[in-house]
Amino acid sequence: MPEPAPVSMSATLAADEAMARRRRAGEQVLSMTSGEIGLPVHPALRKRLAAAVHENAYGPVPGSGALREAAAGYWGRRGLGTDPGLVMAGPGSKPLLFALLLAIGGDVVVPVPSWVSYAAQARLVGARPIAVPILPGEGGVPEPERLREAVTAARAAGQDPRSMVVTVPDNPTGTVASPEAVRRLGAMARELDLVIVSDEIYCDLVYDTSAPVESPALHAPERTVVTTGLTKNLALGGWRTGVARLPDGGLGRALYSRLVSIASQIWSSPPAPVQTAAAYAFGEPPEITEHIAASRRLHEAVARAVADRFTAAGTSLAPVRATSYLYPDFEPLRDRLARTHGIRDGDDLARFLTERHGLGVLPASAFGESRHALRIRAATSRLYGDTDERRWTALTAPDPLVLPWVREALDRVDTALADLTGTP
Repeated sequence: MPEPAPVSMSATLAADEAMARRRRAGEQVLSMTSGEIGLPVHPALRKRLAAAVHENAYGPVPGSGALREAAAGYWGRRGLGTDPGLVMAGPGSKPLLFALLLAIGGDVVVPVPSWVSYAAQARLVGARPIAVPILPGEGGVPEPERLREAVTAARAAGQDPRSMVVTVPDNPTGTVASPEAVRRLGAMARELDLVIVSDEIYCDLVYDTSAPVESPALHAPERTVVTTGLTKNLALGGWRTGVARLPDGGLGRALYSRLVSIASQIWSSPPAPVQTAAAYAFGEPPEITEHIAASRRLHEAVARAVADRFTAAGTSLAPVRATSYLYPDFEPLRDRLARTHGIRDGDDLARFLTERHGLGVLPASAFGESRHALRIRAATSRLYGDTDERRWTALTAPDPLVLPWVREALDRVDTALADLTGTP
């Protein structure tokens, strides 16, 4: 009997649990480990969830008609005309991704760096992840020319790459691939006969709304699956709901059929009350779009304030354009860090900040990079306050950076970086 695929606990969730244990032990910690969005639930969504608690039947495997219609409209307003009959809902975009990899089969291309679960899920379904570096400052998608080289080499070695997972905008770097890079990626996917799975859960958190992100589905519509959810734009991680948009045509319809069969064996159907609230959210009434706009402004203000502190400390950092993630590179400080603290890799760096200052961050190795890389990911989405009252205040403040608890968090980052780098 074959051995089960080796897999470790998600680095983000494991780090979150470690920080929570330290907090319970009475330590003063600042968690910047995961992308949990520290914002309250909008009252309109609470009301709709409460009103739907009587909905206790399984319902259709791919999701309710109302949710699928609403999700189709959501994508349609972003230039992606969508057949509701090709929308699949699930208990989070993460299970949908896992089911998609099962449905597609074969090996999986992942960008480096990339979110912690892409390569892990590929291994869990019995595939081999094929790592391809990103373009500098354009995280989330493999560099197109290197993609061709990697896939060609993998096939020559007997591997069977059939898909690639991309993130637009990106976790962990907080950057956005250029329209040209996405266009080239679509052309390369067609040339190499790869299915693109485009994780677009951060697409509503691009700071400059006049320059929206381009989806690979615009450039390779016949072979791109798009996934999203409400975890990030509406801070509903605990509600666990996600949707996938399958491409129109033979490939998409075959994938959809396999996906429904897989879902029927794993989760039966998404939770019915949550679907009702999610359908309302995907319909984008004014109060929801205003709430998302306010959260986007808050993310931008705090992420850029923290980014300024990293760059002032001497790190190299691509301009963050979306999300609440930073991915600073301490390579310019390598000699100083080795000399003063014995820090020689990203794991050492993350350990120093976490153990000495209670500043929870993750090393680049968690995102598929070499341990030698002196990079970390810092998430700023929990700096808004530790109570709903404080979080609402941060969300509505003209300048959240002057709020005492936000200022205290920023000062703590300053103190840790000053100690690390020896800067005043």
